[in-house]
Order: sequence, then C-alpha cells, then structure tokens
Amino acid sequence: MKEDVYLRLREFLDRLPLGFPATESGVEIEILKTLFNEEEAEIAQCLSPFPEEAESITERSGRNAVDMAKHLQEMSAKGLLYRTRHAGKTYYSTAPFMIGLYEYSVERMDARLARLYQEYYETAYMEEMATSNVPGFRIFPINEEIRADLVLYPFLNLIEEIKRARVIAVADCICRKEGLFTGEGCNRPLETCLSFGAAADYYIENGIGREVTADEAIRILEEADKAGLVHAGVNTKHLSNICNCCPCCCASMKGITRKGLDKHRFLNAIFEAVIDGERCTACGDCVERCPAGAIELEEIAISDRDRCLGCGLCTTTCPASTISVILREDREEPFERVIDLGLAILEGKMKNRDA
Repeated sequence: MKEDVYLRLREFLDRLPLGFPATESGVEIEILKTLFNEEEAEIAQCLSPFPEEAESITERSGRNAVDMAKHLQEMSAKGLLYRTRHAGKTYYSTAPFMIGLYEYSVERMDARLARLYQEYYETAYMEEMATSNVPGFRIFPINEEIRADLVLYPFLNLIEEIKRARVIAVADCICRKEGLFTGEGCNRPLETCLSFGAAADYYIENGIGREVTADEAIRILEEADKAGLVHAGVNTKHLSNICNCCPCCCASMKGITRKGLDKHRFLNAIFEAVIDGERCTACGDCVERCPAGAIELEEIAISDRDRCLGCGLCTTTCPASTISVILREDREEPFERVIDLGLAILEGKMKNRDA
C-alpha cells in the first residue's frame, strides 16, 4: 500500500507538461518518500494544475472539509503544492517537479536529498527537460547590454519590469545549493533566485525566501552579472522569476555545457552577441567570460551564434566595448502565458517520443 501511493503520485506528476518519469533504480520514488508522507501523497493526487479553492478539492477527494483545509495549508507551507491568494480567497494547485517541488525544497536540502536529485537529473530529468525541444526558460540580458528599441518590446526591459513588480522575493539558488552538498558546486553567489508577484508571495509566506525592494533586486542582479551568472526565467512575456545560473550547477545550463546538447532544448536565446571585428583587440577576455563556450579567439574574437545564449556577459567584460547584444532576426518570441508554454512542451514531448 505504501509503495502504491507513491507510484500513483509519480504517475500523476508525470502527466504534467514537465513530467516525472520513472527510472530503473526508483530514485524518483525515494525523492517522493523524502518530500511527502503517505497522507500528503494521497492528497496531492486530488489537486489540479489549475488553481482551486479548498472546497472543490475536498468534494473531489471525499475527505472531511476541515481536515482537508488544514492539510492543504500545511502542505503548501512545506512546498508540496502551490498556493495563491486573490480577492480574499485562497487557491491551491499541483506543484510539478520543476518549477515546483524541486525549487520549493531549497530549505529542506541536505546531503541525502542532494544526492537523490543529482541521480535523478543524470538518469532521467535532463532528458525530460530536453525531449520537447521547447525551451522552458528564456535569457534576460540586463538593459544596458541591449542594442534594441525596448519601447517596442516592453517585456524585454528587465529593469523596468523589476521596478513595476508588486512584491519581490529572493531565495538561495537550489541548483548551487545542491552542488555544494554533492561536492560539484561553485563559489558563486548563492542567494540569487528572484521571484515576483504571486510567486514572491508564496516564497515569503512559506519562509523559503525573503522580501526585497526593487533596488535590492537590481543590485542582486548586477552582482550576479559581475559573477558571470546568466539571467534566465520562465519562457513567457510575464516576469515571474529570474534565475541567475552558473554553467556548472544549473539544471538547464548543465545539459548544454556538460552534455553538449543544443541550447534550444533548454533556453530561448532571443538575443545574440555581435563582435565588431575591426575594433576587436583580441584580448580574449570574452572567451573566458562566455558561459557557453560560444566565443573563440583567432586573429580576433569570433562568436558562434548557434551556441551563443545572448546573455550579454561578454559585453560587460570587453575593455574596448566592441561587442553588442542584438535581437536575433530568427528569434522565437516568448509565450504569452504559462499555460501556452505548458501545452507547447506537452505537444513537443508527444511528437518527439512518437517520431
């Protein structure tokens, strides 16, 4: 019976756009047992990807309304489901493994959980992220690095988007925290994971992030840029989060930098770096700075646009200011809504698995 509830929860989570595939070792079941007790695993299967009040979930579950409301609140506080509030009402929905259970476990991370996550990524989840060929994240260069009319593309104006946010939270980077426990981490800044609006409310209320002002968030972003971190968030026009990613720990970046997979399977590169060959001094600083290994030094620095993330890190290190970040002519626009992104990922997975 105990095994059955976790197997059913795994199957339930696997039906989401970014699923939760099985492995030969069963490491994914060990992850669920670590995060959920049996009752919580049962209740999680009563949820929907769409926000609902406790009453609707209670009716579907056949459980006692008072007990269910209590369980939902407690599970939300543990990061086992997602909770939002609107017009005085509270809504609950399923938390997928990513973005969801994985990120929300940042304060529960220890050596054992880190090893489980690492094994699961290597044996199943990297492939799950890459299968659809629909990038779940997009790259955000800082405004000053962009050579584009941001009036025409307001969703690309990162600094102004941050200033407009109703509430902002910052938390530790789950990927780098995992790396510290597995011995494969780095010494880059840890408290760099920014969330906005309803996502920020969730982090703050559950004690997995702290509230910051817009000015503090911009300073965190600038410090991350200095540390060579790539700014990325959900591949939608609406700003809900900014991850500041390193090439050695980030779940998306590792697939590119360590496994040699096409960047488009993980990250939507809306921009690209263009080097002015006539002014390039061939100092090589941009080669060292590029997190994707997209720049090579010959007589001058040469950028490979197929590998370039358009993150803009090379521009901030070029002493001669010879590198520009421009919009790609063949760019893919971010999705309007998260649901549109999810449906595209699900469709891409089905198509590529059937091919």
